[in-house]
Amino acid sequence: MQFLRLNPFIRQFLSSVLAVLLVASAWAQETTPPSTAAPSQTPAPQATASRSQAFRFADYSKPRSHFPNPFAPYVSRHVDPPNLNNTPRIDQLMQNGKLMLSLPDAIALALENNLDIAIARYNLPIADTDIMLANAGQSTRGVNTGVVQGTPGGTPTTGTTGTGTTGSQGGGAGGTTTGAGGAGTGSSGLVTSTLGVGAPVPSFDPVLTGTLQLDRATSQSTSAFGGVPFITQNTSTVNFAYTQGFHWGTNLSLGFNNSRVTTNQPFSLLSPTLNTGFRFTLTQPLLQGLGLLSNTRFIRIAKNNREISDVAFRLQVITTVNQIQNIYWDLVNAYENVKVQEEALALANKTLSDNQKQVQIGTLAPIEIVRAQSVVATDQQQLTVARTTLELQQLLMKNALSRTLVDPQLAGAEVIPTSVMVVPDEEPVTPIQDLVNDALSHRAELAESRIDLVNRDINNKSAKNALLPTLSAFAYYGGSGVGGNVNPNVPLCGPTSTGFCVNPADIPPTFKNGNVSYGGAFGQLFDSTAPDKGLGLQLNIPLRNRAAQANQVRAELEYRQSQMRLQQLENQIRIEVRNAQFALQQNRASVAAARAAVALAQQSFDAESKKYALGASTSTLVLQQQSALTQARSTLVAASSSYEKSRVELDRATGLTLSKLGIDIADAERGQVSRLPSVPYVAPRQDQPSTSTSAPSAQGTVEVAPQPAPPSTTAQPQQQPAAEPQPQQPAPPQAQPPAPPQQ
Repeated sequence: MQFLRLNPFIRQFLSSVLAVLLVASAWAQETTPPSTAAPSQTPAPQATASRSQAFRFADYSKPRSHFPNPFAPYVSRHVDPPNLNNTPRIDQLMQNGKLMLSLPDAIALALENNLDIAIARYNLPIADTDIMLANAGQSTRGVNTGVVQGTPGGTPTTGTTGTGTTGSQGGGAGGTTTGAGGAGTGSSGLVTSTLGVGAPVPSFDPVLTGTLQLDRATSQSTSAFGGVPFITQNTSTVNFAYTQGFHWGTNLSLGFNNSRVTTNQPFSLLSPTLNTGFRFTLTQPLLQGLGLLSNTRFIRIAKNNREISDVAFRLQVITTVNQIQNIYWDLVNAYENVKVQEEALALANKTLSDNQKQVQIGTLAPIEIVRAQSVVATDQQQLTVARTTLELQQLLMKNALSRTLVDPQLAGAEVIPTSVMVVPDEEPVTPIQDLVNDALSHRAELAESRIDLVNRDINNKSAKNALLPTLSAFAYYGGSGVGGNVNPNVPLCGPTSTGFCVNPADIPPTFKNGNVSYGGAFGQLFDSTAPDKGLGLQLNIPLRNRAAQANQVRAELEYRQSQMRLQQLENQIRIEVRNAQFALQQNRASVAAARAAVALAQQSFDAESKKYALGASTSTLVLQQQSALTQARSTLVAASSSYEKSRVELDRATGLTLSKLGIDIADAERGQVSRLPSVPYVAPRQDQPSTSTSAPSAQGTVEVAPQPAPPSTTAQPQQQPAAEPQPQQPAPPQAQPPAPPQQ
């Protein structure tokens, strides 16, 4: 029944504890207004609810507040599962089971669906969590700021020939490569940086601890003053403490302790005994750990890393957009090459058919049939290679522009490129120094390195502060109070007392007027009945201080190393810009040379066909000229693709990809494009294919315009020698003519 007597006492202190819980957050340094906390308490809408759902993340740099829900900080936050459905833009581009794709549409689809961008997009809210962690006084975990390169395809201009089908997967979480400010990989494993070293940082989040305890202890009496054979003691304890750190390194702690003890020992003065006390302590570092720089270094580094994450995401978008453009021009190259090979095969088949007719009438040697069959087999092989290459490029393009290929309509759709490159009559000439200045101002890699250099400088200053001894000043104030009932079993000394007794003068003055309730004991804490106060200094001097010396020297070395790396990066970018400009000039010259070669091959083929029609040539020479024409046209297609890629590379090298294409980085962050990109020097294809890519007849890119001449002369090699009547010749050429040329 002793415990039942504790209920009023416990209820009072439980009420006090609840009141402190409700106001504790008001003491915290990092408070969150209710207006900003409310949205975070409501889970974001499910991303899978709609295919057009944009990516939206809550602001994870802000914590949940105790208001209006006091339990909100202790409830886990839900992050929606990734939306793996493709955006409706793909359906809008489907026509008759074919994906009619322009270059602006390809870039827009990549911004919405490309998985590299989607993976890198998560780094932004991850960086926000580091800010919230640093605001709590904890060391940050860092973020991946490298580039995700898991999408295959899109060989660079200066790379080797061929089609890449595997992406380059990074080693960080989510497949990112190591970026600025991250940890490097050494020969013996992971090499950690000194980023963040310095004096210990106090916890900026207030911490409230409490203890509620009921105890009943019975022990055998072994003292002559025990009074009873078994001593029973009931103890109830209600204690709590509040601690918090501040940005100047100050630590505040407040302890409040309460207990109620009842006993059956007759010689105990009070039963029950009420003890209460508090102690307020303030500690301030004076050397190591003094000031804002040392104690807020993690906050500053986390905010800088958030900026690096923004820049890294911009770099990711630039890298992916460049890759999409390269994949697109590879697709155009493969598409045009199929047309060239189909026309060559059609001409070879017609030549074989005509040779067979001439052998039947005895005007041609049978060996010419074998020779023509060999040419047909070779052209068939080249066409098979071209078609499979086209199918691979279509697959790479669909993979790069979609989140999933599970959709059977998309998986089986052909991709028809509807954009061609417009080659200007005169190449715009920009001074090389202007290009270099643009690169030094806009390249994301330089921005990352400069922000990381700021972090290294913060780290360097913090490491210098950590060299100092630890000297802390502290002051405290406290008080204690006693209450309860005077034990009626205690023998009080009187005039005739002869045995053991308690002198009434020895009873605390607070009990002169009788028993003291808990309220009276609580009031003693603040009326200086029993104060406890003091101040002092605490000094800690590491005699050799080798750990701090090592950290400081290494931080300084890493800072100087970062300065050298920044200079090296600037030099590298200067070379990249010049190399990109040289490549553009070279590829422009290659296009001009390829055009001239096509014109020569066309005229040579026409001349040889006329000679063959007059009986002054052989079908062998005609087939040779035909092969040379096919090769020249294929070379022109490849040269045009290389020229287009060199333009893409120059924009990347100068850091102007997004501005020239009119891409809003906010659209990439949302995964929802509001305005279609505008690609310069690109125009719609004049001859839109109707239903099939197996027998296209229009010219490829704009640069291929001189090629269409062969259709008008493909029949000439089938003409009979001059001895045969000329009127019989025009009919056979029209058997399988390509489409009329379009200039």
